[in-house]
Amino acid sequence: MNILFINSARTWGGTEKWTRMAAESLADTHKVCLVYRKNIVGDAFTITKYRLPCVSHIDAYSLARIVQIIKKENIEILVPTKRKDYVLAGIAAKICGIRNILRLGITRRLKIPVFHRLIYHTLADGIIVNARKIKDELMHALFMQEEKIRVIYNGLDTENIDRMNLFPVEKPYAFTITAVGTLTSRKGFDFLIRGFARFLEFLPGVDAGLVIIGDGSEKKTFHTLAETLNIDNRVEFTGFLQNPFPRLASSDVFAMTSVNEGIPNALLEAMYLGNAPVSTRAGGSEEAIRNGENGFLLDYGDEEKLAEVLIELYRNPGLRDNIAARAAKRVREQFSMHAMEQHITEFLAETLSETS
Repeated sequence: MNILFINSARTWGGTEKWTRMAAESLADTHKVCLVYRKNIVGDAFTITKYRLPCVSHIDAYSLARIVQIIKKENIEILVPTKRKDYVLAGIAAKICGIRNILRLGITRRLKIPVFHRLIYHTLADGIIVNARKIKDELMHALFMQEEKIRVIYNGLDTENIDRMNLFPVEKPYAFTITAVGTLTSRKGFDFLIRGFARFLEFLPGVDAGLVIIGDGSEKKTFHTLAETLNIDNRVEFTGFLQNPFPRLASSDVFAMTSVNEGIPNALLEAMYLGNAPVSTRAGGSEEAIRNGENGFLLDYGDEEKLAEVLIELYRNPGLRDNIAARAAKRVREQFSMHAMEQHITEFLAETLSETS
């Protein structure tokens, strides 16, 4: 198959990591190309790639160039991975008579019938989601067809993680809580910081700290919140890290406190690297974590519960180690790169074989 991925992100995040893993793994047996917008994304890929502006849903110049690329590379399937790319890819696919398969990594309620029917039904031949909960949410739309949606769990390139984790870093606190993500309100870092502040109120003298890895538009807001709560000396903002794995490996607990998610790569990576996970019931977290068995689940905004879970994990190292070991085992068994590549290949091939 000849496949073109499209990702117009301006920053690096979970969707971009998935795009790289999927594209690079498929490139071993298929012809795979990439359209990207910013070098922070494009520079991470070794496949054939084209930089385009992709400034809007209907950017005429980018659309024309995508059509040219499709013809030049004999592309058979488009895989847009950002919402802004869905329309461009759909129109280009219709112009060229090829297939268009969207990739969606967070839960999204389709509330605008005419517009969303166009994007997710008329212009799309298939949709890849990384959690059953995302599929269930899409199926609330009357125009959605269940057979067009395929749940394919994210895979982890554990060999690459192991290579990048060869040089461990010193643990910053005796009890280290780590979070990773773009610093936006959707990721719930304000909730996490407030919950951590409650934890410190109960245990003020503990050697504990919160490490937040990532960058984004709300960075200053979260800095200010930590200062306002007088815990800025216990909260470390590292900024974006090209290699976060040594920091994750030095951590005790990984916190994912998002409002909305799929099943984030960062959560799976942290579980693989020995963290006890604590997560909101966002997106597909319940498909990776069994509450009390290999992690803890809680409702977004419940600061008291978050503090209680952190206290329990701090006071009971044996529980923490058992939770972390079960979490790593779950990731190794359920979220392999081989399985993800195989399932993507099968879905693309099935969609390609269907008649228009």
